[in-house]
Amino acid sequence: MLTLIEPTTDLHAQWLASRDEWGRGVHQPGSGLRGGDDVDSAEGFATWVSRLHREGDESLPPLPGLVHAAYRWVVDQDGTVLGSISLRYALTDFLLLAAGHIGYSVRPSARGRGIAGWALGEILVAARKRELESVLITCDVDNTASARVIEKCGGVLEDVRDTPAGPRRRYWIAL
Repeated sequence: MLTLIEPTTDLHAQWLASRDEWGRGVHQPGSGLRGGDDVDSAEGFATWVSRLHREGDESLPPLPGLVHAAYRWVVDQDGTVLGSISLRYALTDFLLLAAGHIGYSVRPSARGRGIAGWALGEILVAARKRELESVLITCDVDNTASARVIEKCGGVLEDVRDTPAGPRRRYWIAL
């Protein structure tokens, strides 16, 4: 059984095991992990988790250049962290061009099991509750697995563009 949970320091070791499958310094869409984040030490991990919670707190102004966003981890019944997904509540010019409202990733050993589609379906429920009319989701042009996930969840391809993040497929899902 899968669940989406808010990031928690309780799963530090499990999150590190997931990260290590990706490799250190590898971009993990939807995780909120940025260069310079210290996630290896308990203190650094707690600081990172706190920042993820802060970015979703609409009672505070968004950090410069960012928008409010909800971060969730995909976790199975034994606490294994299988992936991450985020829902951005608004779009900056960069997000409109290259990243969209939703970012997600699944750890390499858990791919091909429907986890991304399940997580995307769950985060779309949250987007509807926020009364968003539609959401933009992008993926690399050569990521056919992600394109299939987005299309199965109702994504309609708007176009393929060169962006600061590289060539991207841009999909809209009407809510």
